[in-house]
Amino acid sequence: MSTLSYDATGAARQALEQHLPTLVEDRVATRIFAKDHTLWGPDAEAESAIRLGWVEAASVSQPLVKDILELRDALRAEGVTRMVLCGMGGSSLAPEVIAGTAGVELTVLDSTDPDQVRAALADRLAQTAIVVSSKSGSTVETDSQRRIFEHVFTEAGLDAKSRIIVVTDPGSPLDKASREAGYRAVFNADPNVGGRFSALTAFGLVPCGLAGVDIQAFLDEAEEAAEILNDDASENIGLALGAALGGTVPLRNKIVIAEDGSGIVGFADWAEQLIAESTGKLGTGVLPVVAGANAPEVNSGASDILVVRLVSADADVELGDNQVAIAGGLATQMLVWEFATAVAGRLLGINPFDQPDVEAAKVAAHGLLDAQPEPTPAAFVDGAIEVRGGDWLADAATAEGAVKALLGTLEADSYLSVQAYFDRLAFAGLEGIRDELAAATGRPVTFGWGPRFLHSTGQFHKGGPAIGVFLQVTAEPAEDLAIPDRPFTFGELIAAQAAGDAQVLGEHGRPVLRLHLTNRAAGVAQLQDIVAALSARASVTES
Repeated sequence: MSTLSYDATGAARQALEQHLPTLVEDRVATRIFAKDHTLWGPDAEAESAIRLGWVEAASVSQPLVKDILELRDALRAEGVTRMVLCGMGGSSLAPEVIAGTAGVELTVLDSTDPDQVRAALADRLAQTAIVVSSKSGSTVETDSQRRIFEHVFTEAGLDAKSRIIVVTDPGSPLDKASREAGYRAVFNADPNVGGRFSALTAFGLVPCGLAGVDIQAFLDEAEEAAEILNDDASENIGLALGAALGGTVPLRNKIVIAEDGSGIVGFADWAEQLIAESTGKLGTGVLPVVAGANAPEVNSGASDILVVRLVSADADVELGDNQVAIAGGLATQMLVWEFATAVAGRLLGINPFDQPDVEAAKVAAHGLLDAQPEPTPAAFVDGAIEVRGGDWLADAATAEGAVKALLGTLEADSYLSVQAYFDRLAFAGLEGIRDELAAATGRPVTFGWGPRFLHSTGQFHKGGPAIGVFLQVTAEPAEDLAIPDRPFTFGELIAAQAAGDAQVLGEHGRPVLRLHLTNRAAGVAQLQDIVAALSARASVTES
């Protein structure tokens, strides 16, 4: 197994000293691996009883390897070498990290943006197969992606059924429909594992194995990690990390996860969903903030921030105040963080396995799709940006003024969430505004691409503490795209998802600034200029 190491200072060290003896005395580690559903209190028992399969996923999933590799070889023999994963949240985030870290190509389609969907369809279609991943099959994004691919395969004269592989829970509507349709293969995952804990199940293994990842070695490493974590001892790094995440006093409820040489590609994006969706409920929880090693939050010294640095095993790390450094291989880290999140849930007094507020935005989006209301008129238009907001917009007459007004609603314990509902691949550079906004505000900033974040941090934004301030960015597609046999298009779907989420956040009393880019390239450039100016002004003021 890869070397696993851990070090902590300040509040994280104090949390370890405060909680570790009790966690060991209560046998929390061995009880988790024994699938003791009573660990999180009476209110959580029903859900916990059917959500602890992840503790044995590394061993339970071993029989899948042979079937996955045989299918991979058969597809390659037919000239099918490009894999596209159609999935959301837990169904896509883990495979993206696993494939990226292994240096293996896997196209992850976790969007309903017409331009991003069209780009996935246009790339080497003759060499392409898709993996449709959904626990129930009712996920509207995944269903829409499957429909369009099946249609385009057929239009191109390809046998669509031979190009579609499905991962779902046994007996789900998708399971039954896929077998009846005669798709190439249907893999069943353990139904007793929630999506965000599913990295070591068929949801993580099938797309990665078909793409070319050594999934046998991945599972073998995870099995060794499970043996180490299944130990009621003060040296248990999973217990230590769990104490840091959920046991600081007072609670440091912004966890800045900083990539600092770990060699794991995109790990913080996966951990973001795991932590936010597991802990953000009942008005509490901890918010993961994905950042780089030199991000403003890393050295901010704010009393509500804890920094976790992802480092390499051989790194000589000098920790600052209130920091954690953790090193380990990918499979090891994934199991450690799943375990630590379950421990943090116990310390926070919440059920880490449900997600009661994720459904709210879905319901609102469906309502808007059904009703097809006229868009809310813009408060004003500035260049390529239409501006919509609440009463706090006051006298703002420019997009820059609107952003300044939104930032003016931040309080001492607030965070800013930027949510961009368009092509995350073509416009990845927009993420650069995250660091600039953090520098300008002195507050933690998250950046999420919609609609995928709705399946992850969306839970914390609505169910966690009411301290979020939201900047939503939508954009006009170059061209809309119809969804076969559906009464709405991809463009209408993503617009409804954005509007539905803004509606729910507004109902929670949170400030939401909505910027709609009427031209993507021009609007992105305009927004980047606005944020750069605000950041520069803040820098001058500080100096």
